[in-house]
Amino acid sequence: MKAVSHTFEDIELPKPSPAGRDLLVKVAAVSVNPVDFKQRKAAPPSPARVLGWDAAGVVEAVGSGVTLFKPGDEVYYAGDVTRPGCDSEFHLVDERIAGRKPKKLDFAQAAAIPLTAITAWEAFHDRLKVRKDRSMLIIGGAGGVGSIGIQLAKIAGLEVTATASRPESIAWVKALGADRVLDHRKPLPEQLGKPVDYIACFTDLDPYWAPIGEMIAPQGGIVAIVGTSTPLPTDAIRLKSATLCWELMFTRPRFQTPDMIEQHRLLNTVAEWLDAGKLRGTLKEKLAPISGANLRKAHERVESGTMIGKLVLEGWS
Repeated sequence: MKAVSHTFEDIELPKPSPAGRDLLVKVAAVSVNPVDFKQRKAAPPSPARVLGWDAAGVVEAVGSGVTLFKPGDEVYYAGDVTRPGCDSEFHLVDERIAGRKPKKLDFAQAAAIPLTAITAWEAFHDRLKVRKDRSMLIIGGAGGVGSIGIQLAKIAGLEVTATASRPESIAWVKALGADRVLDHRKPLPEQLGKPVDYIACFTDLDPYWAPIGEMIAPQGGIVAIVGTSTPLPTDAIRLKSATLCWELMFTRPRFQTPDMIEQHRLLNTVAEWLDAGKLRGTLKEKLAPISGANLRKAHERVESGTMIGKLVLEGWS
């Protein structure tokens, strides 16, 4: 089967066979996220490693323990960072972390959704346990996670403030439902005014840590998705008895947690909402076909830090 290595080489690999609860998926489209270039940089030059943790495709075959899907079903999923990624023509994924592809979205549109939707959903509902009629600040509102996060926060009944700086990114987050937009290039506390009940930092935490301490309300909740590079002082949030949570959407599959199937369930709900028009897709840029050259371009684009929404690669040459 065709595949692309972490060094952007077009390679041929044996077609895998499903066992247990695995689905063998014929991959139609993949999306690129920051985890891709971070994993690429952490990997040794050899042996070849296949990256990619956002895909949509068709179930080709199933393992003996599969009960949720059958061959021919269209699926979308983010996968498991401890296993080979989806930048390959065929890919194995545990059925418990795959969802039914939204019927009204094509494969490229669907591939843009899973990792970011799982991240935002778990951040809000499993980590912060948000309650309606509260306020939230989303730092990194125009990015992949922020784009779906704004929408999920509004569905949860929150008043949402998001950060963005360029005219096109400001227009994007407003269109997604943000009630207010703050310019992250300027001091945030002065723009925000009143502290908020929740803060979701969907970008590097370090540069925002000090203002987060000012902006979080007493007994509020903070969720972050990127680890810190330096020790951070905790007095500001400690004095407010604020909760700090970490969200990593790979935790459930990595540790095979008993509630791993929750990712299947939430992806099905997200698909239903997308089909009903309750959510809108976040695909902004597309490349074709899936190849080493195009994946290199995609990594460079995402790594630039200027992406709005999601970038997807579709089809095999």
